[in-house]
Amino acid sequence: MTFQAYLDTIKAKTGKTADEFVELAREKGLLVGEVKAGPVIEWLKDEYDLGSGHAMALVGVFRDRLNGTGPSKEERIDKQFAGPKSTWLLAYDELMATVMKFGSDVSVSPTDTYISILRGKGKFAIVAVSAKRMDVGLKLKGEPATDRLALAGNWNTMVTHRVQLGTLENGDGCEIDDQLKGWLREAYDRAG
Repeated sequence: MTFQAYLDTIKAKTGKTADEFVELAREKGLLVGEVKAGPVIEWLKDEYDLGSGHAMALVGVFRDRLNGTGPSKEERIDKQFAGPKSTWLLAYDELMATVMKFGSDVSVSPTDTYISILRGKGKFAIVAVSAKRMDVGLKLKGEPATDRLALAGNWNTMVTHRVQLGTLENGDGCEIDDQLKGWLREAYDRAG
């Protein structure tokens, strides 16, 4: 299991992101001096029923944050759009401008490979970019697949559907249209 897979599983099981666990550990006094694995593992097992592998992933996060080596949300988002992927930043900004209008409870939680879009603590969409494409994953359980709204399958198990956006022939953007905005709104509404 990859490090990110551990963090994704922790989020799925507990509903909490690594950043939220950092704050909880800080409140418990576990982020002082050198982070000791034993007390962290015991706390996470007792309160969240996490095994030692998952707990050790969080110990790594805690140590990174304590040493100031862990990236911030902004740094993680910037990394998503580095190099040839930078062409997607305007499309992402347009998408997020729409999503942020859904409610004050919308936030993002970036990982090293994608950006989760949350309503409160519930993930309702994700965004992943490559040089040639931006993928928008949506939680729309029970919705039938279409040519455009494909089942996510193994692409990302945190969502049910996937919309692949490619650049238009003239390179001036992508298909962030009313249909995609409607699916995002539906996913947001279902997450409430």
